[in-house]
Amino acid sequence: MSIKIGVVMDPLSSINIKKDSSFAMMLAAQKLGWEIHTIYQSDLYTDNEKARAHSRITRVEDNPEHWFDFISQQDIDLSALDVILMRKDPPFDIEYIASTYILQLAEQLGTLIVNRPASLRDNNEKMFITQFPQCCTPFMVSRSKSRLRDFVIQRFQQEQQDVILKPLDGMGGASIYRVNPQDPNLSVILETVSEEETRMVMAQQFIPEISQGDKRVLLIDGEAVPYALARVPASGETRGNLAAGGTGIGVELSERDQWICQQVGPALKQQGILFAGIDIIGDYLTEINITSPTCIRELDQIYSLDIAGDLMRCIEQHLK
Repeated sequence: MSIKIGVVMDPLSSINIKKDSSFAMMLAAQKLGWEIHTIYQSDLYTDNEKARAHSRITRVEDNPEHWFDFISQQDIDLSALDVILMRKDPPFDIEYIASTYILQLAEQLGTLIVNRPASLRDNNEKMFITQFPQCCTPFMVSRSKSRLRDFVIQRFQQEQQDVILKPLDGMGGASIYRVNPQDPNLSVILETVSEEETRMVMAQQFIPEISQGDKRVLLIDGEAVPYALARVPASGETRGNLAAGGTGIGVELSERDQWICQQVGPALKQQGILFAGIDIIGDYLTEINITSPTCIRELDQIYSLDIAGDLMRCIEQHLK
């Protein structure tokens, strides 16, 4: 059948096609002969109970000099699309939440949304790991500076380890702090990251194996791709995020990695999360990314994979 696919994403003109996973998905859809509709967050709206958007029928090309053309533009009912990929990058703010409500209207009329709007709202990417404590290093979520300070002291006393502090709505390694009780800036860091106790913060015991990389493992319908991209921090850095200067190295999944995927995969599948990226440092799960997971292009290049193609074929099965 001829499939119409919408992609809600950041502006095509702003992406780096060498690393952009949404672009990889568009290339894969085009290869299968699907009609691609590019939609920006500002294009979404409702007309009474109908979910609609300004759409651009798009042709893509793996060419860094000229990677897309808009063939035509139109106003469409979103339920006319067979599938919509929600690939808008965070921040996960009220605008993002409103977008998921609009997409849910289309979902109720039969359009497949990847990932499901309700699941995107229900599962904060930092908090999601709290459903899998057996996979995690010790952690705490709080906005209380005193509780967070006590956690930092406890982890140092019991394990001689530092603690990582990060806001629940961050991405790309932004606003991540590594602290210990002897840090003279601990008080101001707690004030800053919690915005004076008005914002929830996740505290996790520091994992020294970050020096070997923060592994991004991709899962399609709950099943793991057999390779991960280990994002190794730059010299003097704690963060492995590529956006923070990390270097990506391909690695095979270890037995522990596979076990973690087996713990997380069924929950993803049950909630209609067809595409996710989990982060593993050493032996521990640290995040579950479901908004706009990346690293498709890097893994495809290293291992000659077709991850986006596998995702499109999975979507095709769900449409039957």
